Amino acid sequence: MPKEFSYKELKLATKGFIPTRIIGRGAFGTVYKGILSDTGGIVAVKRCSHNGQGKAEFLSELSIIGTLRHRNLVRLQGWCHEKGEILLVYDLMPNGSLDKVLFESRMVLSWSHRRKILIGVASALAYLHQECENQRQVEHDKSPDATVAAGTMGYLAPEYLLTGRATEKTDVFSYGAVVLEVACGRRPIERETTKVEKVRVNSNLVEWVWGVHREGNLLNAADSRLCGEFDEQEMRRVLMIGLACSHPDPTARPTMRGVVQMLEGESEIPIVPRTRPSMSFSTSHLLMSLQDSVSDLNGLITLSPSSSESSFTGGRNGNGMELV
Repeated sequence: MPKEFSYKELKLATKGFIPTRIIGRGAFGTVYKGILSDTGGIVAVKRCSHNGQGKAEFLSELSIIGTLRHRNLVRLQGWCHEKGEILLVYDLMPNGSLDKVLFESRMVLSWSHRRKILIGVASALAYLHQECENQRQVEHDKSPDATVAAGTMGYLAPEYLLTGRATEKTDVFSYGAVVLEVACGRRPIERETTKVEKVRVNSNLVEWVWGVHREGNLLNAADSRLCGEFDEQEMRRVLMIGLACSHPDPTARPTMRGVVQMLEGESEIPIVPRTRPSMSFSTSHLLMSLQDSVSDLNGLITLSPSSSESSFTGGRNGNGMELV
């Protein structure tokens, strides 16, 4: 089980949370490299950027998180809840983040390694979704902390941006964005210069791949740095899975268990339309979502106006695909 660290201990481990110790930033906080003074162990300390729930509720969540065991999930070593801050301590991944390997390394990540990464992330998410159903007694879809959209743009599902409600299907969309990122070698949101007006605009990867698919040239979306060194059938399958996961209609997206089976060739990919379907919400659905959000916010204000919110990396609180 995770243990409790003192604030002093973690401040010392990170040298006072100095900028040179920062190894990552996300929508829910900054991650620092830390060296524990008593053991010399190297850890990753996540300093959460926003607090919400009370300490008792936070500890209840941690007790559940601490039971999760999967080879593709970073182990939570401990936590600290002092001075109005929430700090989470994880095992440090020495190879760094996928983002750095894809976009900052001089070596081009091979196609075989990319497939292994995608299968590993998919299996971890499938495990989390199953564990959420079987072990967690928390109704994330109804909790007040799920009523405000938060996360990294480019990974967030359109219905989540609209309603602020995180579900398993919003996780699937985020995973789809990661699939396309890994296969195409492009960030989910990129700044590009238009050819005509020479203006810098944001380019959305998911929308771009749908456009390439519409033109019937899906393999053109593959990362050019691979120089064609990949199995075309595998690449097409992975890109189609990315599109299936990023379908605008949440009900049309596969389950993560299904995604694992597709990646491993154990099941067929669902039919993906050539043209990206328009996102649509019925009036009643939208009104119900808004009413639920207002009701939840009212309950939050009435019951716990000064409670603090915490988020677990890789969980279902709308943090996209931010995996430590």
